[in-house]
Amino acid sequence: MKKARVIAEIGCNHKGDMDIAKELVKVAKIFCNADVVKFQKRNNKELLTEEQYNAPHPNPHNSYGDTYGDHREFLEFSAEQHKELMAYCQEMEIEYSTSTWDLTSAKEIAALKPGLIKIPSACNNHYEMLGWLCENYEGELHVSTGMTTHQEVDDLINFFVAKGRAKDLVLYACTSGYPVPFEDVSLLEITKLKEKYGDVVKEIGFSGHHLGIAVDVAAYTLGATTIERHYTLDRTWKGTDHAASLEPEGLRRLCRDLSAVHQSLTYKSEDILDIEKVQREKLKYKK
Repeated sequence: MKKARVIAEIGCNHKGDMDIAKELVKVAKIFCNADVVKFQKRNNKELLTEEQYNAPHPNPHNSYGDTYGDHREFLEFSAEQHKELMAYCQEMEIEYSTSTWDLTSAKEIAALKPGLIKIPSACNNHYEMLGWLCENYEGELHVSTGMTTHQEVDDLINFFVAKGRAKDLVLYACTSGYPVPFEDVSLLEITKLKEKYGDVVKEIGFSGHHLGIAVDVAAYTLGATTIERHYTLDRTWKGTDHAASLEPEGLRRLCRDLSAVHQSLTYKSEDILDIEKVQREKLKYKK
């Protein structure tokens, strides 16, 4: 079984503060032992209609601006700041990645040449962006399937096959909600994706928005070899993602437990292992 790759999704949990973003990177590497950190990149004027941009935030308590557009701009890092973050990740020896929500952001992030770019569930039907990435970006393309029909997933896979990029595709089982109750996590979708597309795509992943870490370990044993979880320094901070995120101790335990499970997923190398021989001599019933 391939070792799990853990992606600590910082997203916008940095609250628009570069120092907090770098602290999240450092803690994810040194304390948690995660493999990848992931941010988000949006061109809000391109992504939102004028009406959406100027409307109030649907939950004012979580807003960082007078309008939803102001809120999103406050949390947004520039392309130059992402370049700085990528350099910091290289310094910390943890992989940098970003979700892109629009074509302009995809072009800006692709120019940095990270090892992977993520397409969130909300944008997995943005074929203009997907097509540009398939034709112009050489790294892994990770795509979540939350709020997506089975037919839409089929269409997505067929698109990547036609573009000759399916073997660079990491396809995530995902339920879009913050947080998601356990009965809606639907872990067996991992099995379905693996059976249907496992020979076509590079890898099956799992993007979880639930509470705790038990579900992620189960996802790994079902065949999801990339595990992505939202991550924050403080779940009580203002913002919509913090409550569905792991704090550093939770992420550390997740990385630890996935490593332990990876070591455990083997067959016995011989009938009686060396560790059992002393016990066999001492305890085994002798006729």
